[in-house]
Amino acid sequence: MGNKRKAREVHSDDDDLSKKRGKRMDDGDNAGVKPQLLPSMIKNKDKRAAVYAKIKQEKKLEKKKIAKAREALESRALELGEALPPRKIPRTLENTREEDETVCKAGDEELLAGNDADEFSAVLKDGREPKVLMTTCRFNSTRGPALIKDLLTIVPNSEYYKRGTYDLKKIVDYANNKEYTSVIVVHTSRREPDALLVIGLPNGPTAHFKLTNLVLHKDLKNHGNPTSHKPELVLNNFTTRLGHRVGRLIESLFPQDAELKGRRVVTFHNQRDFIFFRHHRYIFENKGEKKDANDNNKDNGEEKKTLTKDVIARLQECGPRFTLKLISLQHGTFDTKGGEYEWVHKPEMDTSRRRFFL
Repeated sequence: MGNKRKAREVHSDDDDLSKKRGKRMDDGDNAGVKPQLLPSMIKNKDKRAAVYAKIKQEKKLEKKKIAKAREALESRALELGEALPPRKIPRTLENTREEDETVCKAGDEELLAGNDADEFSAVLKDGREPKVLMTTCRFNSTRGPALIKDLLTIVPNSEYYKRGTYDLKKIVDYANNKEYTSVIVVHTSRREPDALLVIGLPNGPTAHFKLTNLVLHKDLKNHGNPTSHKPELVLNNFTTRLGHRVGRLIESLFPQDAELKGRRVVTFHNQRDFIFFRHHRYIFENKGEKKDANDNNKDNGEEKKTLTKDVIARLQECGPRFTLKLISLQHGTFDTKGGEYEWVHKPEMDTSRRRFFL
């Protein structure tokens, strides 16, 4: 027993000695290095705020110093006729997007062959004139018909029918008999439009969109009044197979022979699976701007001004303005019970902020 107790005491003494040696070695390594003082380590509120303000000011000055050095390099490169130094590309959710196998590539023969045989080829390829029927849900408020009133000025060759008590399937059958190419249904909840249903005829598909951030034509400040010309259509950033299909569904609502003299543009811009809708009128004009002349035109230290004309484009928003988010895409026309879905948005799909589907 005595020998075991002595052995334990020897081991404990060795451990204490090794700890002390390790502490001394650490102190030697960090000798002369001042520990970094973080604002969160300071308990006094005023001192903490002062340290934080000092750090923020130092970062601001460093940023200005880097920008000034970059401007000097660019000006020197311009003087020597050399290539400008490359700029750093900021990291965004778009350029760090997760890779997707369904992204469309240029010259994809399979995609082009599918375009010739899909449901929209009759309008987009064969030249059939689009004809759109618009209606609301059964229990709608004044905002629903007000949105449809704005949409009637945007989508050419479109008509509005009151919903009444008719089922949507009967409305689709009626639209097919009258040779409509699409049906748009505006759904309202709590007196506010919150969803949009776009049904392609005669064989679908049916897209269900969530509608948010609605601003009607009359509520826009300094809004313009659109003409009756057929608008130009701009579809941006529909890159995947699903996005390509949704883009063709939207494209089938508008005629393909836009009247450019009307200077109307309808834009559907997809960003992070949110589709932003805008309606503008544009005009090109010459604007005179005063610019400094070359150094040769300087006389007695005074700079002479020359008047140059630049062609600029002015935009005037006509409205309405809203945002769409795809909820589901269904095969065929609208059928909630026996319908087969091509794509449905589910909550578990939102686990990554860098994963997009359109």
